[in-house]
Amino acid sequence: MMKMGNRAILADDDSGSRSLVYFLLFVSITAIAVAGDSLDSDGEVLLNLKSYLESRNPTNRGMYTEWKMEKQDVCQWPGITCTPQGSRVTGINLSDLTISGALFGNFSALTQLTYLDLSRNTIEGWIPDDLSRCHNLKHLNLSHNILDGELSLPGLSNLEVLDLSVNRIAGDIHSSFPLFCNSLVVANLSANNFTGRIDDIFNGCRYLKYVDFSSNRFSGDIWSGFGRLVQFSVSENHHLSGNISASMFRGNCTLQVLDLSENSFVGEFPGQVSNCQNLNVLNLWGNNFTGKIPAEIGSISSLRGLYLGNNKFSRDIPESLLNLSNLVFLDLSRNHFGGDVQDIFGRFTQVKYLVLHGNSYVGGIYSSNILKLPNLLRLDLSYNSFSGQLPAEISQIQSLKFLILAYNNFSGDIPQEYGNMPGLQALDLSFNNLTGSIPASFGKLTSLLWLTLANNSLSGEIPREIGNCTSLLWFNVANNQLSGRFHPELTKMGSNPFPTFEVNRQNKDNIIAGSGECLAMRRWIPAEFPPFMFVYAILTKQSCGSLWDHVLKGYGLFPVCSAGSTVRTLDISAYLQLSGNRLSGEVPANISQMKKLSTLHLGFNEFEGKLPIGIGQLPLAFLNLTRNHFSGQIPQEIGNLMCLQNLDLSYNNFSGDFPTSLNDLNEMSKFNISYNSFISGVIPSTGQLATFEEDSFLGNPLLQFPSFFNQSRNNTSSSGEADNGSEEEEEDEAAIDMSVFYWSSAVSFFVTVMIGFFVLLCFDCPWSRAWFHLVDAFIASAKSMFP
Repeated sequence: MMKMGNRAILADDDSGSRSLVYFLLFVSITAIAVAGDSLDSDGEVLLNLKSYLESRNPTNRGMYTEWKMEKQDVCQWPGITCTPQGSRVTGINLSDLTISGALFGNFSALTQLTYLDLSRNTIEGWIPDDLSRCHNLKHLNLSHNILDGELSLPGLSNLEVLDLSVNRIAGDIHSSFPLFCNSLVVANLSANNFTGRIDDIFNGCRYLKYVDFSSNRFSGDIWSGFGRLVQFSVSENHHLSGNISASMFRGNCTLQVLDLSENSFVGEFPGQVSNCQNLNVLNLWGNNFTGKIPAEIGSISSLRGLYLGNNKFSRDIPESLLNLSNLVFLDLSRNHFGGDVQDIFGRFTQVKYLVLHGNSYVGGIYSSNILKLPNLLRLDLSYNSFSGQLPAEISQIQSLKFLILAYNNFSGDIPQEYGNMPGLQALDLSFNNLTGSIPASFGKLTSLLWLTLANNSLSGEIPREIGNCTSLLWFNVANNQLSGRFHPELTKMGSNPFPTFEVNRQNKDNIIAGSGECLAMRRWIPAEFPPFMFVYAILTKQSCGSLWDHVLKGYGLFPVCSAGSTVRTLDISAYLQLSGNRLSGEVPANISQMKKLSTLHLGFNEFEGKLPIGIGQLPLAFLNLTRNHFSGQIPQEIGNLMCLQNLDLSYNNFSGDFPTSLNDLNEMSKFNISYNSFISGVIPSTGQLATFEEDSFLGNPLLQFPSFFNQSRNNTSSSGEADNGSEEEEEDEAAIDMSVFYWSSAVSFFVTVMIGFFVLLCFDCPWSRAWFHLVDAFIASAKSMFP
């Protein structure tokens, strides 16, 4: 009514009427913007907020839809808190509600607002100036959104907690941060795009205790006063540089966590760090520190995590470090030590996680006595130069859960004794020179989640006993010389991993990022296979720890969907990687029992016979059967795999009618059915299959193609010519298909993320942070590819 009246008056040419209307409009707008001073006025502002959110979020609305003035008192509305007397609104918590669009621009009308949490949504755009007028605000959490612009909150002088982590906010904060840090206790700006220097911006922040500025683009020297904080993390800025001086640790050091990892600091690290007697975590990983490891570190009795990897420290390990009775994590990887493993490592009897990868060690596994460490849970000796037989004695470490010996020069047989470690959850022997067969004793490893034996020279059959490994979700024996059949018993692997997950959920050791999780995940989670590739968007040092923790505890990590459905849920996603061997025979029909299998790679083997129709019952996103001897008709049931993104059936002997059901696989971004010369039928001229180039159909003379295909190449190319150029063609396909993949997956993945928000409500904050970082990184990568 008001709008209609306004338009009617404005249509009149009478300037007096026009002026009156402008005045009334000004008054009405001002009435909205001017702060109220009662619970009723606060309720009106919240109803405006509700309308604003509903207009921008037509579906998946949150609890703000329950805000109704006539229903109950404002202070009883979900997500709202008030003063003890119930006279004014003081807090709003709308986290994890899939809120999208720009930030609401009238929070300042709530003049007593002290708490605002809008984290873990998809709010975008700049932070409006209105927020800076919320002068009483003490707690502001806008983390895990997609906010951009620059940071400017000059009016928030009472702010005590600020969390803007995992956004896209950019710019230099040298001038803006000091304006609102006077009362700050917690400042988390991690995982943004901030730049500039930070060496003097904290001087006026008298109450500051917790600072996390990691994963940004800050540069220059470090702030010299960090010793008075409780936590100081500036990891993964890469351009922070200079020396860490002894004076930075003078006086009363209160630090509990100091994380300087993945920057460009140089010189010797000062022993005066021992003034920080409350230190739990010292992380210097990934810098250019030189000289001796400070012996004074050994006097910090509270130290639990010591990360000195990827530096240039001398190989002499101070004896004093043996005094660290609470030390759990010890990482001295990638320091170019060489020679034999130092004897001192065998005396760290308190250590549970020993990470020594990438040091070019050639020996010392026995002489160092590391095989006798009684509490060891993880031993990582990968990326060294060890040779000879694998040490059978390692099986005597009954506490061992993760044994990583990949990327060495070990040779000979895998010891049968490795099957005698009942608690083992990951065994990685890949990229060595191992020969002989896979021990049947591995069938006793019922806690095993990962078994990675790829890129060796193993022969013989895959033992039937592996089917007894009911926790084994991730099995990779690619590029060996294995032969024999795919025994039906093998389909039982991974059928019940939950007892192992439950053991891990009871584990009270906190995983501290930097102890090798990123490297392990990059080896064990295959980046080239959907749905695993999404994880790589979030593998920062900061996120690896929580991601790793959630994988081990069996929480849903990957977006998968069941056969016949396009609705994704977060679930455990298994893979079976048998490619590049000499395996033969038929694929067992009961492969349909592998209900968590999302990636199946049987390519480059000698499999034959018909493909079982039960394969259409699996939640597959990736299926590769290239260069085998499969025959018979391609099962129509593959068309039930609605989330299939990569299908390669090339170089087989499939025959019969081409299954038109494949045209319904709308998410498929890579497809190859080349060189199955007995397939006949018509390729649809519309739908998903019509989006692929003729390279996907080469060498199939009985197929009828749409008129827009250039058939001359298809009908004249010989299989020999195709073999000669196959590698180039596949590389070209990959370059094209990755672009198609991003576009075809973006919409469905975004829907998955929305569903994931609700699922993740039951999880802890680190995983929520990691998931939203994934969303942010995915969108950012898509935009960068397609500006």
